[in-house]
Amino acid sequence: MRKSSIAVLLAAVLGMAACGSTDTPSSPQASSAAPRTLTLWHYEGAESAMGKAWAEAIKKFEASHPGVTVKFEEKGFEQIQRTASMVLNSDEAPDLMEYNKGNATSGLLSKQGLLTDLSEEAAKRGWDKALSPSLQTTARYDERGIMGSGKWFGIPNYAEYVMVYYNKDLFTKHNVAVPTTYDEFVAALDTFVKAGVTPIANAGAEYPAQQIFYLLALSKANRAWVDSYQLYKGKVDFQGPELSYAATTFADWVKKGYIAKDSAGIKAEDMGVSFIGGKFPIMVSGSWWYGRLQSEIKDFEWGSFLWPGNQMSPGSSGNLWVVPEKSENKDLAYDFIDITMSKEIQNLLGNSGGLPVAADPSAITDAKSKELVENFNKLTAQDGLAFYPDWPAPGYYDVLVAGVQGLINGKDPKAVLDEIAAPYQENLADIGG
Repeated sequence: MRKSSIAVLLAAVLGMAACGSTDTPSSPQASSAAPRTLTLWHYEGAESAMGKAWAEAIKKFEASHPGVTVKFEEKGFEQIQRTASMVLNSDEAPDLMEYNKGNATSGLLSKQGLLTDLSEEAAKRGWDKALSPSLQTTARYDERGIMGSGKWFGIPNYAEYVMVYYNKDLFTKHNVAVPTTYDEFVAALDTFVKAGVTPIANAGAEYPAQQIFYLLALSKANRAWVDSYQLYKGKVDFQGPELSYAATTFADWVKKGYIAKDSAGIKAEDMGVSFIGGKFPIMVSGSWWYGRLQSEIKDFEWGSFLWPGNQMSPGSSGNLWVVPEKSENKDLAYDFIDITMSKEIQNLLGNSGGLPVAADPSAITDAKSKELVENFNKLTAQDGLAFYPDWPAPGYYDVLVAGVQGLINGKDPKAVLDEIAAPYQENLADIGG
């Protein structure tokens, strides 16, 4: 149900609850004179909402922990994605790390015994009450590494979803209205192509292309299909209507010029920079870009809307704070997580273009941030968070990157679907499905 008040809306969307976190964590180490170092890894850009919030959290942590220094090491998403198991199984593991959520990532590390069980801390510090059940899905994993139940192995402190960003100036220039149906969306893409404009900024070498592919599948899917695909609650036919439509339509969009034929090697950063530079009217990507667009786009007006016609979109809680089992300063890691859950940091996150999970609703005053939350509210009200396409199996991210690159390069859609089906089915067999 739509709410007239943004404060009520935020509370309904983000599962606001009395948070057990305090703005100044009390810790035996807080007054210790012995010098200590908290080694922290994350991959949020400095101008993103999360980057701004975590930078402030570092300042707040050091102020409340005399004698403790935060050693922040910026890592790339791809870098952590590819090396996490090896690094966390070595003496080089950090004390606290941002890591991707889902079966293939945090679930795999939890099953390998590389992550600390946070269940006791979650209960003691109130994190379990601050996070709504839907946001807890990606924080908890069973003994198979499947999300949704079991022990807490990570703490998300923001939410996210995939949307359509658009350049209002280019839409106006080409007399294109914001589409409200799928047919209107396709008609808009046709209008841009006829004007000699490639409408969709794309990145085939990383996650964006596979999210477009997944959105197309979701246009033909229901919740039961998503639960089968993501949670192994049923069998998935990779030649069925959902994925067949996604593969054939994605390939057709490349042929029609909606997506550039040379985008297979483009990375997400280059895609984002091209949209920020005004070179494309549309970018399909996540809310993690929102704060950066607010900060960096100066030369045109922009906005966002949900993928027209879909009930579901890629989305979930945000990435997780995980504490490696080999962390030498787990107590400090818990305190830092607690600070990121504090009202001050959550409010900053919300007003910087992020989706906080424990903010004071009345403190979210930025107009664009309200727009972001309203669209998220609409999505969650229709049970629309469908997680991400690479989550079901370890290594599946690379499988899907190769798959969509094949579609961009003209490979037969049926052959691509067979290729992405094989690793999925192998993982299903490995976990006894």
